[in-house]
Amino acid sequence: MGHEILIDIAGGVALLLWATRMVKTGILRAFGGELRHWLGKALASPPRAFGVGLLVALAVQSATATSLILASFAQQGLVATVGGLLVILGADLGSSLVVQALSFDIHLLSPLLILGGVISFMGWDRPLTKHLGRAAVGLGLLLLSLSLIGHASAALRDSEGLASVLTGLAGDPLLALFLGALLTWAAHSSVAMILLVISLTMAGVMPTVLAFALVLGANVGGALVAVILTLRMNPVARRVPLANLLVKLLVAIVALLFLPLASEQLPLLEADAGRQVANFHTAFNLLVVLVCLPVSGLVARLVERLLPEGSVAGAGPLQAKHLDEAAIERPAVALAAATREVMRLADVTETMLRQAMDTFEAKDSREIEALSRLDDDIDALHEAIKLYLTRLSRQQLSESESRRCFDIIQFTTNLEHIGDIIDKNLLDLAQKKLKNKLTFSADGWRELKAFHGLVLDQLQLAMAVFVSGDPVMARQMIAAKEKFRDLSHASAESHLARLRSGRIESLETSALHLDLLRDLKRINSHLVSVAYPILDAQGELRKSRLRKKPLPEAEAPPAEPAPGAVPKPG
Repeated sequence: MGHEILIDIAGGVALLLWATRMVKTGILRAFGGELRHWLGKALASPPRAFGVGLLVALAVQSATATSLILASFAQQGLVATVGGLLVILGADLGSSLVVQALSFDIHLLSPLLILGGVISFMGWDRPLTKHLGRAAVGLGLLLLSLSLIGHASAALRDSEGLASVLTGLAGDPLLALFLGALLTWAAHSSVAMILLVISLTMAGVMPTVLAFALVLGANVGGALVAVILTLRMNPVARRVPLANLLVKLLVAIVALLFLPLASEQLPLLEADAGRQVANFHTAFNLLVVLVCLPVSGLVARLVERLLPEGSVAGAGPLQAKHLDEAAIERPAVALAAATREVMRLADVTETMLRQAMDTFEAKDSREIEALSRLDDDIDALHEAIKLYLTRLSRQQLSESESRRCFDIIQFTTNLEHIGDIIDKNLLDLAQKKLKNKLTFSADGWRELKAFHGLVLDQLQLAMAVFVSGDPVMARQMIAAKEKFRDLSHASAESHLARLRSGRIESLETSALHLDLLRDLKRINSHLVSVAYPILDAQGELRKSRLRKKPLPEAEAPPAEPAPGAVPKPG
């Protein structure tokens, strides 16, 4: 019987974690853009930042998701540490209010939510309705999982062995705190962990003192999750999650001293043990807000010292080196700085493109994953250059400076698109080839490598054209594109000929071969786009590549009568 009970509890916990994830993803997919917009606007005012953080966490049911959105803002230089910390404090309090609502006995709503969610998800084609349906199903499953855990754990109430273990753990609240933090980190959800504790406490399995210590650990573990998930971001992005963790940990350790007092006083408010745990969770987060608000500036300065802007974290993305903020008021200097930074971006893109073909001969997927991380560097530099030029565009620019600013943004965006094609297409194809142990034919591989070499040549030429603006080299790029198109058709025909001849390697890798050709052509198209503005300014581009066709006879304009001709009657 014992193992059946444990399996039932484990299944209930797994359903609880999955349901929590469904609610979060459903709301984020439905309102992710709006939530980011609200957070962005709220950062200008501290009271508004706290309030919006609370509302966002109520909607998403996850303070961790709010932390990650803030970290992405901070990475772009849009969030000060103090403002971000206030948003997180509001989010944590909002998350505790979600637990408050779910701690009431509302399990009868579960079938209604699941039914309504399934109808919304399957009955409508609108994305918003589908995402809300997903969230409703998740909420219904969450309530169902709490009911399952409660029923399964009720049988453990009279277990003497479990009682002795939990009593011993209750006697060491510090150990219980760290155990709660560890379990929350493993589950990646403080809400799910606290709801589990509430369910076990309501079933009479867990004493309230131990439940309170585990709740403190869940709060610390929830903050730890955000810190770990942002380790690969730049130091500025990691400050807010770290500040939240330090404050939570300090207040939680002090709160351990008052657990006996809490276990005496909270039953005076409500006799239900589960509601006592929920009230303790809310009281703790309210205490963190009251403690942190007066010293938020001090905490911000502390984490700024711990994570200075120039510090490097393990494998964080590449940071901009040449974008001097002091040069913003001197557009010519700022444009030169941006151009130097774009060349760094182009160098990273070239490295990624050059090594992409090597991954098709990789013996281990780790080689492919290592190259994929270069796309983070490309994204980070692209974002930094774009934001820098956005700030520059607010200055008074001459016509030539405005045009150059636009050209830099366009070339940067094309390089970022190339990084995405390599990461999401070429490397996926390499993974597929490795996983299925496929081999290109010798002729096919030789053709693909030749194409790859042409694209590399185009990238180097594009960098030169971008810096020099030379129309002669721009014409060379356009001519090379025409040659590339001809070779692409010839390669496709050769590949089809090998298929007709029944060559096994060609049959097995046909889709890979054609997809790789297609993606190399897309990369080449992004590169060639740098030449068009230069040739257009020289008046060397036609308005359209379409050949003019003569109008049909019925639509042709009437011919002018010859001089002295007499028009035909009627």
